[in-house]
Amino acid sequence: MDFQPAERLRKLPPYPFADLRRKKAEARKKGVKVIAIDIGDPDMPTPDPVIDELCRAVRDEGDPNRHRYGCDVPVADFPQAVRDFYQRRWGVALREDQVVTTSGSKDAIAQMGMALLNPGDVGIAPTPGYPTYNIAHVFASAVTYYAPLLRQNGFLVDFDAIPLEVRRQAKILWLNYPNNPTTATADLEFFKRAVEFGRKHDILIAHDSAYSENVYDGYRSPSILQVDGAEDVAVEFFSLSKGFNMTGWRVGAVAGNASAVKALASVKDNVDNGTLRAVQFAAAKALNAADELTPKINAVYQKRRDMVVEALRKNGWSVDKPKATIYIWAPVPERYKGSSGAFAAELFEKTGVSVTPGLVYGQWGEGFYRISLTYSEETLREALDRIMELRA
Repeated sequence: MDFQPAERLRKLPPYPFADLRRKKAEARKKGVKVIAIDIGDPDMPTPDPVIDELCRAVRDEGDPNRHRYGCDVPVADFPQAVRDFYQRRWGVALREDQVVTTSGSKDAIAQMGMALLNPGDVGIAPTPGYPTYNIAHVFASAVTYYAPLLRQNGFLVDFDAIPLEVRRQAKILWLNYPNNPTTATADLEFFKRAVEFGRKHDILIAHDSAYSENVYDGYRSPSILQVDGAEDVAVEFFSLSKGFNMTGWRVGAVAGNASAVKALASVKDNVDNGTLRAVQFAAAKALNAADELTPKINAVYQKRRDMVVEALRKNGWSVDKPKATIYIWAPVPERYKGSSGAFAAELFEKTGVSVTPGLVYGQWGEGFYRISLTYSEETLREALDRIMELRA
């Protein structure tokens, strides 16, 4: 029998990275030497102290609960490590009821939509932006209003440009700084405006802080929870995936407004069984050793960033050098007339290099493409050489 998917699935566009994986697999079967610099999945291993703690916890025969459901016997060490981290990193004091352990950020973003949105509600998502914000709305039968991120505005959300009717209907507004894919950063003044916007219009400000620890040149990214009164209207999604090379571990936390945290925890209670205890112990180790671990990781990314930016600029591209994230956001060559899809398609067809066209992040991503720095210098150099050949 051919069962038809639910209507909500029909409303979802194809997930762009699944499509990218499919195209690369098909090309490899045909013998194409594919060089992928598109997906933001760290190539470096998780730091040894974190792995050592995972192994210790998995093998700890003195802990009879070590292999049980993470929700039944939660690890107090991890949420405490999150609270300690926020205190050290940003001077933010969090209560126990303001932190919930999550399976990274992606799951939590989708679950927050189910936790807070009713059918017909509006969620505001940035564009270009992470596709999962809209996915969260679709799963909740809500509607997405896209707030454009424009280069002339530093790729910051323009709160004043959001229509009054959207403000009246919206329940949640997503922010993401340091930003994927544009690499833009936001200062505390911007977050103050965001908090005031949320308070004025009774909208939860949901800040996706996945790249807060991937920073360079002495830059330190702020937390929205540093703003006075932020706990009344904001939550922050913190993930260990990118900052600690732990994408596959699926562990993170959401912190901030207690009622939103409670609602998310209620969804999690009903749809998952928590994160393996050993992973939670290891994640706590990572946070407690962050000052030692993250600078070494960032030094590698910074070197790659400098190499890619220098090569692109040398060949005539006007490319910003990002202060944060693990990406380069570059304009497509002029002869493609702003079509990121045409550029990415021809690049892949003629050279085997796979980049992420900006259009997959929404209409306002058009005209740009994204390079990920999560590949070796050798891979990046070869990809850049092929890109320059096409451009010539």
